[in-house]
Amino acid sequence: MKAAFCHVLPFVLALSLLSGCGGTAGEAETEAEFVDETPLDVVSLEEEAVALAEGPAALDTLLQPVASGVLTKENEKAVIDYSNTKDGYVMVCYTAATSKRLKAQVKGPTTTYTYNLVQGEWDTFPLSDGNGSYQVVVYENISGTKYATTLSVRFDVTLEDEFAPFLRPNQYVDYGVAPNTVAKAEELTEGKTDPLEKVQAVYDFVVQNITYDRQLAATVQSGYLPVLDTVLANKTGICFDYASLMTGMLRSQGVPCKLVVGYAGTAYHAWISVWSEETGWVDGAIYFDGVSWQRMDPTFASSGRQSMAIMKYIGDGSNYTTKYLY
Repeated sequence: MKAAFCHVLPFVLALSLLSGCGGTAGEAETEAEFVDETPLDVVSLEEEAVALAEGPAALDTLLQPVASGVLTKENEKAVIDYSNTKDGYVMVCYTAATSKRLKAQVKGPTTTYTYNLVQGEWDTFPLSDGNGSYQVVVYENISGTKYATTLSVRFDVTLEDEFAPFLRPNQYVDYGVAPNTVAKAEELTEGKTDPLEKVQAVYDFVVQNITYDRQLAATVQSGYLPVLDTVLANKTGICFDYASLMTGMLRSQGVPCKLVVGYAGTAYHAWISVWSEETGWVDGAIYFDGVSWQRMDPTFASSGRQSMAIMKYIGDGSNYTTKYLY
C-alpha cells in the first residue's frame, strides 16, 4: 500500500481516556513537594505539531489506567492523580466548569510534554522518561497563548517495570476504549508467541487494509488525535492513525511498543519501535519513508540478517530524530 507524504499537522493535544470524573479523588496523603499554584504564574504555551536487559514483567494484556485516589493533589478546579506512577502513568481531570482552553504539562527528567485537557474527563499521560523526578502542571487559558497555572505537583518515579509506559493505553494510543481494535489484534496474532511475528502480522494487515486519507490530511483541524476503532472501521487514516493503530494493536497483545514522534529527514511524523527478549528495542521497526510504510525485516532482528536498503536509511542517525515517546 502506497501512502502520500506525512503532512506536518498542527494540533492541540487532546483526547480523553476515561469520562465522567468527579470532583473528589481522595485526600492528598503524600510526601510530594507541592509547588506554587497561584494563577499569577503565567506561561506561554504554543501548540505542538504532530506527525502524522530483562523482559517485561508478566502483565495482563488489557491494562486499564485507574484514578485510584491514593496519591492526589487537588483544589476546587482540578485533580492530579499520581497513585500509579510505578505503572508508568499519571491522570489529570479538570473538574470545574469552564469554557476556557485547558492544558497539562508532564515535565520529566529530560522532556516536557504538553497536552490538552477535556473538562470533566480523566486524561491519562505516560511517564515516558522512565525513572526520575517529574512535575505535572495544569493550566487554564488567559488569552492567546497565555496560560495561568491552576494546579501542580512534583513527585519521584520508580517504575515497577521499565516497559510499563509503553504497554498501557494513553491519550495517543487509546486501545482501552477500542474493543474492535483489540479483537482484530487478537485474531491477527492468534497462535503467535514471537513479538516480531506479531509485528509482522499487524503491519501486514494495516498496510494492506488501511488507505491514506488525503482529504483528511488536507483538512485536519487542530485537536485531532486517532480514534482506533474509527480508523479500523473506516479503513482510512493519516500517518498518525497508522502508527497509533499499530501501536494499540501490539500493546493489547503484550508487545512493548513505543509510538515515536519526531523527524525523518525534514518530515515531522510518527514511527514505531518494538521490543523482544532476543533483540531488545528494535528502533524504526515500522516507519514511513516519505512514500510508503515500511517494516524492518523481522529476520534481521531475530537472526542478524538485514535489508540493506532499509538499514541504509534507518541506520543513519541524521535521518531519524526522536522528539517524543508515547
